[in-house]
Amino acid sequence: MSAVLIDDLPAQANQFGCLYLHGFLSSPKSQKAQELMRYFDQHLNPQQLSIPILPFAPADAIKVASQTLATLQNQYSTVFIIGSSLGGFYATWLAQQHHVPAVLINPVVRPFELFEHYLGPHTHYYSGEVHQLTVEHLNQLRALNVETLRHPERLLLLLQTGDETLDYRQTAQVYRHSPAWLEGAGNHSFERFIERLPQIFYHISRCLTR
Repeated sequence: MSAVLIDDLPAQANQFGCLYLHGFLSSPKSQKAQELMRYFDQHLNPQQLSIPILPFAPADAIKVASQTLATLQNQYSTVFIIGSSLGGFYATWLAQQHHVPAVLINPVVRPFELFEHYLGPHTHYYSGEVHQLTVEHLNQLRALNVETLRHPERLLLLLQTGDETLDYRQTAQVYRHSPAWLEGAGNHSFERFIERLPQIFYHISRCLTR
């Protein structure tokens, strides 16, 4: 893992609560989640970071994410969300509903359209559990879609053009009014994510002054 100097982070970093939302069929065991946990353990406070296991069904996942966000907000005056892939879709909805800043890593846009082609069984990458993706799940995702971003300036977009799963150009268009960090090559997991922590924390700091 590439080093990120603690001196590169704003002084307020140790006062922020962070909710991390993993992607489709992923978990807190994913590489980005583990890198975040190690960083908070070593340089900040592990209590600042919460990474819930999101249920497969979108309605259940957003309920768990909302409850975790509320718990963090009871502990910290400033809370932000980091969402990866489908977690970025959930983070967008939560940011809009709860007026919190968010960081979106190669987020899925309109997943109810993308997933139409993937109905049926899917094996979880970490648990091995088999889930059935159904039309009801697509309807639950459609209910969470944000058609108009009321505060796009509070959403930081991290994109890599080498995303093998999503078309980064479609994502860039949806979040065209948001600040963005666009890198050539890379992949859907977003290579060297941990190196972007200074940009992430400075984005959150800027949101505090708006």
